[in-house]
Amino acid sequence: MDEVKLNAENKRYNVRFLRRYLNLTQKEFINQFLCDENDKPSMSIATLSNLEAKGGPRINEVILAASESLGIDVMFFSMEPEQFAERISLVLPNNQEVDTIQQSSKKRNIDQLLNRLTMYFAEQLFDKTLKKGDKVESDRVLARKLGVGRSAVREALKVLDILGMIDIRPGQGTFISSDEANFFVVPLSWSLFLNGGQTESILEVRNVLEKKAAELAAESTQEDALQKLSEISHQIHESYVQQNYQAFLNCDIDFHICLAECSGNQIIYSMIQIISNLMRQISGTGMADENQLREIYEEHRLVYGAVLAHDAEAAGRYMEEHLHKSMLRYNYR
Repeated sequence: MDEVKLNAENKRYNVRFLRRYLNLTQKEFINQFLCDENDKPSMSIATLSNLEAKGGPRINEVILAASESLGIDVMFFSMEPEQFAERISLVLPNNQEVDTIQQSSKKRNIDQLLNRLTMYFAEQLFDKTLKKGDKVESDRVLARKLGVGRSAVREALKVLDILGMIDIRPGQGTFISSDEANFFVVPLSWSLFLNGGQTESILEVRNVLEKKAAELAAESTQEDALQKLSEISHQIHESYVQQNYQAFLNCDIDFHICLAECSGNQIIYSMIQIISNLMRQISGTGMADENQLREIYEEHRLVYGAVLAHDAEAAGRYMEEHLHKSMLRYNYR
């Protein structure tokens, strides 16, 4: 055990790693290691799941049972996860790739920590304990409060820095982004990109936001944004007359984003920007034939006319109809 770092906090990670290394479900793991002489389980699946996620006194019961059955030194479970994985691969040869399991487990842990850190900072923003530009606690303090290692916290903070939610300044510390709205927009947008295959769900979110954006735009008094919407509507007309399909489709996206800007709601605006860009990647150029372009042109005219007339109900209704027809055109049924 020379030069091996031992830490009780590692136990839950290593128990979970062992179970996955053995390719056992939680139920199978219990049946194999945690049953009495009458084959009655001594622990529920819920309890084992909780121990793997949060740890607890009964984690030692699991370790003792598995160690005795497999002939493993109980001290192995207090090793750093990387060292534990190496030892297990030596004492329990298995045809699975240890590195693959380890990296998968590590990624899940970081994803969970990202969510916890985001919620922790967001709650402080809501409570006014923090505000944009404020310095946050050190990684040592955060690690202690969240019950994780400092290295994991540092890794998670780097991701949040890349996403623009925080600002890590070498030699100075870590600060909340100057745009505190990032804490409410970025996690949502990141989730959308990570789950880009869930097209139908993303479209449902977009439809709700776009209808509301049209209603709010009809009530807007923001002259600059409304002027921009007028210019885009003119560009749509010009590209339609010229039968410039690509320019028309680009203006189509700009129209929806500008309408969201006219709503005056920064969250709606940011989310529609993100979803529009995502849908552009998913659908490519999308619609391209003459009949479809004429339909879109007419539908946009109705929405724009209702916005100019400050008729929020009509703007929302026309937008809803436009989005329904667009889903049919994109074959998202």
